[in-house]
Amino acid sequence: MTQRFSFILWLMAGLAAFVGSAAAQAPAPVKVKSKIKPLVTTIYIVRHAEKDSTSDRADPTLSPLGQTRALALRQTLLRHHPAALFTTDTKRTRATLAPLAEALKLEPQTYDPKRGRDLADRILKEYAGKSVVIVGHSNTVLSLIDDFGATPPVEEIGEQDYEYLFTVRVAEGLMPTVDMRGYGPERRPGIKIGKATPMAPVPPVK
Repeated sequence: MTQRFSFILWLMAGLAAFVGSAAAQAPAPVKVKSKIKPLVTTIYIVRHAEKDSTSDRADPTLSPLGQTRALALRQTLLRHHPAALFTTDTKRTRATLAPLAEALKLEPQTYDPKRGRDLADRILKEYAGKSVVIVGHSNTVLSLIDDFGATPPVEEIGEQDYEYLFTVRVAEGLMPTVDMRGYGPERRPGIKIGKATPMAPVPPVK
């Protein structure tokens, strides 16, 4: 009985030693970094093209130069395949989008320029991960950029400033970015296409 009990103890000790050795030799778990990228919503924001103030002072349409710029907007943004187009209820903004809308077979949606934050919330909810185009006015474009959480790269848009094209990118967990370039005819040399600003993580709240 004593020999059998000693054998059992010996067997248990050997088994414990084997398990301990196997555990020590087991490779440490490898941490796999997630390759899932956050959805980036891209918003292209422009002011309407040049207006013809002699046509209707209250609601002017585009001048010949403005019509040329509208065609340039189509050429510039068509390859990005916007999923939606937004315009205020004016002739000059609708005409600015008309060539692009026709090429994309999209019906522009009208928004209230006084409710830019509502528009931003809607776009980020309904068009997450896609691109959209918004046409506004000299006194609303910069506030639209702010409504998406980005910092406008210029302090104001002057009466004769029509060539700005702002690209705002928004992704969950990252700081929104905005890039600025010029497009269309009579582009000022100071406005050039630049490298996209990398999106940075949102800093923790202190």
